[in-house]
Amino acid sequence: MLVSPSLLSADFYNLEREIEVVNNSDAAWLHLDVMDGVFVPNISFGFPVMKSVRPHCIKPFDAHFMIVRPERYIEKAAENGVMMMTVHIEATEDIHAAIRRIHDCGMKAGVTLKPESPLDTLRVVLNEADMFLVMSVHPGFSGQRFIEGSVERVRELKSMLAAAGSKALIEIDGGVDGANAPVLHSAGVDVVVSGDYIFKAPDPVKVINSLALI
Repeated sequence: MLVSPSLLSADFYNLEREIEVVNNSDAAWLHLDVMDGVFVPNISFGFPVMKSVRPHCIKPFDAHFMIVRPERYIEKAAENGVMMMTVHIEATEDIHAAIRRIHDCGMKAGVTLKPESPLDTLRVVLNEADMFLVMSVHPGFSGQRFIEGSVERVRELKSMLAAAGSKALIEIDGGVDGANAPVLHSAGVDVVVSGDYIFKAPDPVKVINSLALI
């Protein structure tokens, strides 16, 4: 299983050390949460942080944009080394056009929605996106408890992708730990995002590597 540690939970006072943790682990990607305080009730970090981290992180950037009209920043994301740009289908004016522009800029396109939004909303892009992110918490803050219905949501999405003949990855973000990760993987998850469980652990590298072995 691919592991994408969430930078939102890192110690920003010791950011260089935290990046080295990711570099020296079996993490596949580095997850970046970009929030605008409008689409979600929180403000995180943006392109200045990406720009400063990019030269020092050897892992691809997996960026989740929780912002209104993310299509405004597609080119900027590419310029700052984003590999996977994930946008909310509820936040963009034209999800098809957004995916095309992300691809045109050389990135992979991820699509997600809030936990309360029906999965059927994604049917229009099942064969266009490279990855679908299932939010197992309400987007905006780290450290939330895992929404139990998320496992069934993953199974439903996996069935939808299979029926459509899509080979898109399924990523999950929110409250993922060593207890629920195996269940999620069995349900169809390909990529796990984890924040506090990794960065608040006594040995973050060991935790990342254990998740990657699932």
